[in-house]
Amino acid sequence: MTRFTPAELEAARDRLVPDVVADGLSVLFCGINPGLMTAATGHHFARPGNRFWPVLHLSGFTPRLMKPSEQGELLSYGLGITNVVARATARADELGAEEYREGGRVLALKTEQLRPRWLAVVGVTAYRAAFDDRLAQVGPQERTFGETRVWVLPNPSGLNAHWTAETMAQEFGRLRVRAGLSQ
Repeated sequence: MTRFTPAELEAARDRLVPDVVADGLSVLFCGINPGLMTAATGHHFARPGNRFWPVLHLSGFTPRLMKPSEQGELLSYGLGITNVVARATARADELGAEEYREGGRVLALKTEQLRPRWLAVVGVTAYRAAFDDRLAQVGPQERTFGETRVWVLPNPSGLNAHWTAETMAQEFGRLRVRAGLSQ
């Protein structure tokens, strides 16, 4: 993995990272927003401490542990990646309430256009903020976007100490089974 200087990472602030999407995916994973490492590399969930890629594999969504640079291969598994808020920041707490709400509006439109079977938002706090649903918990939601069902997953950030890779993989695995994807 390329090492970036603090100045190079800071230069990635506010950059946009292209979605990895296609029409009719089985699951569209939705992060909070790109971090600076993701923006610098152009690869989702690129920060070394982020557990998204290991958990995706442990839960059976992918047959092997993938690197962020291999994100395009997700499409062959019927999977994709987007974000609630498109712009890159060092930390999610740099995002404001209106930015989350606007991100939720954009995400709803994107979901209705792309028509994945499931939208999986990784981070209950982001989901609550984007859709003004303060009582949401990890798991399937009542909300739908057209025919798309919604599942909230734990945030795979290394800062989320409440969930281990194993417990996250169990929750991701529940979604995989519900989505009808074989292991």
